[in-house]
Amino acid sequence: MTFEDLQIGSILVSTVRNAPVLIFAGMAGLFAERSGVIDIGLEGKILASAFVSAAVAFATQNPWYGVAAGMLVSVLLATLQAYVAITQKGNQLVAGIAINIAMSGLTFVVAQFFFQQGGRTPDLGQARLFDVVLPGSAAVEGIPFIGWLYAHLIGGHSVLVYLAFGLVPLVHWVLYHTRFGLRLRACGENPHAADAAGVSVERQRYTAMLIAGVLCSFSGAYLAIVQSGFFLRDMSAGAGYLALTAMVFGNWRPVYTFLGCLMFGFFGAVQIQIEGVDLPLVGRLPGSLIQMVPYVVTVIVLAGLMAKSVAPKALGTPFVKSR
Repeated sequence: MTFEDLQIGSILVSTVRNAPVLIFAGMAGLFAERSGVIDIGLEGKILASAFVSAAVAFATQNPWYGVAAGMLVSVLLATLQAYVAITQKGNQLVAGIAINIAMSGLTFVVAQFFFQQGGRTPDLGQARLFDVVLPGSAAVEGIPFIGWLYAHLIGGHSVLVYLAFGLVPLVHWVLYHTRFGLRLRACGENPHAADAAGVSVERQRYTAMLIAGVLCSFSGAYLAIVQSGFFLRDMSAGAGYLALTAMVFGNWRPVYTFLGCLMFGFFGAVQIQIEGVDLPLVGRLPGSLIQMVPYVVTVIVLAGLMAKSVAPKALGTPFVKSR
């Protein structure tokens, strides 16, 4: 394969398919961090929900049972994280990292115990969530560009893809146009002022963490039930950290965070496309070097934007009620 053989259309479709994992996690992180809680435990919750979703979907042969089970375990982990960070005033970074490390090992051990396949689950087969074919796709598929746009770029994706893209305007509306969103942002900016106005800071932060747990579960379910069709150890491959980077890129705003997720999805798609391709001047790159692309982009984004991004003022600061 040569450089000229690369298909821009395939890259764009792959971008749409790669982005939902990051979008769900990015929106989850937004709720948590806008309330003032650092949610570095996104990675662990993605892994836990991916494993449970795949295991339950395989056992029941019903993908929606898998999605529900993954949601339950992600919410339980979010509740534990909230208890440590909010009620016990513990170190939020340590709590999140502990969840990530624990889930990385625990999912592998439990998968090996139950399935004896080297820490992975069996292929889901018909228990996967399959793509949605939009009405009229066959009729327009032969039309140049329009057929591809409608049948492949807009259509032909799992229902979770549409949920992810539809989630962005919903999150924006909740955060900026509802009373709940106003109180949530107040707890992240000035919790003492919110408390003086009669807002329960702890309740708002717990609610934000539970919402984050629900949204994060969709990332894991998408990985296992849609993209891969099985669970594999550490299959999230840093998606939780990439989502956090997209959030910094987006300055803790839903639409810009979404654009950051698309950016990382695009580079992930390019990474897949250039494997085995003869590039001009440099030739064929080693696979290990190609796999570094999204993470190199992460470092560049953080180095260039971290100083310019303005986080919620109370982010990472435990709330102690004034007497």
